[in-house]
Amino acid sequence: MLSPAVSTAAGIGSLALAVVASWSSLLLVVRGRVVPGWGVSAALLVMALVLRWALTRAGRPADASSLPRKRSTSARTASRLLIATAVLGTAWGAVDDLTSGAEYHVLRPAGPGGCTAVVRETSFLVIGNGEAYAVGRTGLALHESASWTVDDGYRPVDAGTYELNWGRGGGFLRISGTSGGPVVRGGSADIDCGW
Repeated sequence: MLSPAVSTAAGIGSLALAVVASWSSLLLVVRGRVVPGWGVSAALLVMALVLRWALTRAGRPADASSLPRKRSTSARTASRLLIATAVLGTAWGAVDDLTSGAEYHVLRPAGPGGCTAVVRETSFLVIGNGEAYAVGRTGLALHESASWTVDDGYRPVDAGTYELNWGRGGGFLRISGTSGGPVVRGGSADIDCGW
């Protein structure tokens, strides 16, 4: 049987991971499909809540009054705060993807050592934005490598107006616009998986 301190730490720790995932710009690639950070957060939140429920059931002492009241109340307050923060971050990310029409692209070919370039493209009103991520063997990207802005809501990667070259030190992604949708900021990205 787990001690109440261990089960509390495991529950709060797993909720903290869900919070970090919900408010960061990470993403996960599984079998060629991209799971955005808010999706990872939602999965972690569900797992954390199931773990919390299971640990509470398994670790419940015969005499619940033997737990110190102050620690129990503070742990519940911390858990509720983390759950609310994770739910808010997950909802924020999902709404952002939905309202901006986000599209994720896994670019081929992959580079040496399985390094993969992933691009997230969005468009809102007349501005298009893109972010590039370097995804290593784990399938996880913790942050974006570079970003760019394109006029007229143009999505260069979706349209195929990009070039990806791999070398020994990583990859280089060059984004091209059109005369009607020029790249106005950025336009290139180093893809480095940290070899």
